[in-house]
Formats: sequence, C-alpha cells, structure tokens
Amino acid sequence: MRGKLRAIWPPILIAAIFLIAWQLLVVIQDLKPYLLPAPSLIFSTFTGDIDLMFSAAWYTGTTAFMGLVFGTFVGLVLALLAQRFGIVNNLITPLAAGLAAVPIIALTPILNNMFDITSRTPRVLITTIIVFFPVFVNVTKGLIQVRPVQLELMRSMNATPRTTLRVLRVPNAIPFFFTALKIAAPLAVIAALVAEYFGGPQTGLGSRIASAAANTAYGRAWAYVVASIITGLVFYLVVVMVEKWTTPWTGRSTTA
Repeated sequence: MRGKLRAIWPPILIAAIFLIAWQLLVVIQDLKPYLLPAPSLIFSTFTGDIDLMFSAAWYTGTTAFMGLVFGTFVGLVLALLAQRFGIVNNLITPLAAGLAAVPIIALTPILNNMFDITSRTPRVLITTIIVFFPVFVNVTKGLIQVRPVQLELMRSMNATPRTTLRVLRVPNAIPFFFTALKIAAPLAVIAALVAEYFGGPQTGLGSRIASAAANTAYGRAWAYVVASIITGLVFYLVVVMVEKWTTPWTGRSTTA
C-alpha cells in the first residue's frame, strides 16, 4: 500500500501545483477566457454539464473503440501473414508506413465524401487506419524477433511452422502486442476526436469542441477537452489492467 502511495502522490502533487499556478496566472494577469480560461471556470462548466460531457465522451469513445477493434484485428492478421511470408512483409510494411504518414485532416474529408457523412463509417475508418500501424509493426516485430537458439530447438524437435507459431512466436509477441495497444488506444480517441471536426453528427467531443469555440463558449470548449483527456486515459488504463490480468508475468522482475 505504501509503495502505491509513493508512486501516486508525486504526479498528483505536480498536477496540483500546475493547476494552482494556472489559476493564479489567469487571476493576476486578468486573462480573458478566449485567451486562457481559468481551471475554476473549466471545472464548474464540466461539473455543471456532466451529463452532456458523458454523452459526448460516450459517443466518441464508442467510435474510438470500434476503430480500435477493427484496426487491431487487421493489424494482427497482417502481422501473422507477414511473419509467415516474406513477400507479404515487404509489401505491407511500406504501405502501412505510408498510411501512417497520411494526415487525418487530409483523409477525413475524402472519406466523408465517399461514405454517408451522418454515419460513423468515416470516423471509424480513420481510427482503424491510425490504430493499424502500431499494432502491425509491433506484433510483426514480436513474431519475427525470437532467439535463434529457440528456433533451432523447435527445428530439432521437427516442429511444424504452426506449432512454432503457437508455442514460440505468439508468446514472444504478447508484450509487443500490449505495447502496441498502449500506444494505439489513446491514438484511437485522438483520431476519432479529430475526425469529428469535419462534419457528421454533432454529438461527439470533437464536434462539440468546435461548436463551443465557434460560439465563444471557451470554458465549455475546454471542459470538452478535459472530457477528451479523461476518455483517452480510460482507454489507456483499461489496456494496462487487461495486460496485468491476462499476462501478470510481464510485470515481474527478471533479476534475482
């Protein structure tokens, strides 16, 4: 218990100092909300419209979750194929890097024109593309980078490629997979959030931030930003908890 408290109190203290300094800066300098709203204004707006914040976060979160699931699935399937067939690896890796380099703001309007702008499809596709790259790259690395001595042992036992994959490669790739998810989960929220800026239903966090800022409701816009941060943290923490629950051995020390 003491160890957990020692790990928690430093970031809490730093956050408290930062918020106090922020509040004092706004008050002393008499900064207007359109320049920098005070934390007290953001907090009061957030708590005053908590139901609205939750509904917007839920809509964006479900969009991000669908993209995370689809992107992870596609990344895993292609990583398995890339590990098995070198030509697939040589073809997919440059394509994945190219997709990762495409800006969201450039791709979203194109997908909005291709699909029904009132549906989730364009935003889910954007999130899927963003999630796919870290999952594919990390899992492929985990499947391929096994110790040569372990591969030699599997060959000496006349193990089939399927057996080698199940017994050796997949367990080796599990830490890489969760590392990818820790990166991809918050990115999924960011991708869904940015994609919502470019039209569609006005129920997500991205569209509500843009609408509040356009109506000079800067305290509310920042409150939606806080809701976005909380949503991203929830995604990340869920991945961490799933990792600890399913693979507790990854967190154990290897030293004596």
